[in-house]
Amino acid sequence: MNILVDAMGGDNAPDAVIKGAVKAANEIDGEITLVGTTEIINSKVKEFYGKDSIEEVASNIKIYHTTECIEMEDIPTHAIKTKKDSSMVVGFKLLKEGKGDAFVSAGNSGALLTGATLLVGRIKGIDRPAIAPMLPAYKKGLMLIDAGANTNCKPLNLLQFAQMANCYLKNTYGIEKPAIGLLNIGTEETKGNELTKETYKLLKEKSKELGLNFVGNVEGRDAFSGKIDALVTDGFTGNVFLKTVEGMGKLIKKTLTESLTHSFLAKLGAIPALPSINKFKKTMDYREYGGALFLGVKKPVVKAHGSSDEMLFHYTIKQAAQFAKNGSVDMMIKEFEK
Repeated sequence: MNILVDAMGGDNAPDAVIKGAVKAANEIDGEITLVGTTEIINSKVKEFYGKDSIEEVASNIKIYHTTECIEMEDIPTHAIKTKKDSSMVVGFKLLKEGKGDAFVSAGNSGALLTGATLLVGRIKGIDRPAIAPMLPAYKKGLMLIDAGANTNCKPLNLLQFAQMANCYLKNTYGIEKPAIGLLNIGTEETKGNELTKETYKLLKEKSKELGLNFVGNVEGRDAFSGKIDALVTDGFTGNVFLKTVEGMGKLIKKTLTESLTHSFLAKLGAIPALPSINKFKKTMDYREYGGALFLGVKKPVVKAHGSSDEMLFHYTIKQAAQFAKNGSVDMMIKEFEK
């Protein structure tokens, strides 16, 4: 197995990418290829580890040299077409050619989605690929799909999102009948805008035929109850929902820390509860859940958060390895061929 990683993409690249890859190298069964400028990567390796090359730090990490980088402010389609030797475009080409089993990038989101669709290609039968991050929920994880790839959707797109989520959760997490809900402003069948009302009808009509366990409309406050495995929505609503959840998680962690450290008595009282507090903080940390899967393309692609640190890259690379290992993409291809 070979996990391709865009070493030049993201706010903290290549520093966080290199450190995350080194941590992940000891925990995956395979190789990691950092796609980027050799001189820059090895100069950072010298700075961080005192070695002349990345191979001296971890024997299962290598570099595929590129000379360009797609910046965050670049226009996605133009960048993909003109920056042929960028770390992102080359990474996609290596993936398509079978020289890698999964591709990870924290770079320009629009370029990543454009490149995955144009260079790797959509699975036949899927009109629009979708971003699907895993979020923390009560005693389990929650898949959100779509979290930003498609701001304008049709009911058919959301039906396909549900199919992809169902296939991935069954094959990766062994959930026999994943509970799939439709994000809405109320649980009643008549609630919502035209998209959600028409999607509800379509999901209800097609669920038995497609083997979906559609549980109906789900309000945002009930999404993390532990009763839902996947939450389906359009990319605009999903992205707002995702960013709100991330922000609330940060607020809870910050407020909790301040409450427990504002005085000597508070610190003293918190000591016996520290194991439980740390467990709670870990549960609320979105970095623990890795990047966002890009479902609907012919090869495994994972979008890491633009501001990913070494810890998040570490988890995302491991996640990509698992994504490739479980064969979910192949299962999805077979599912949609039906």
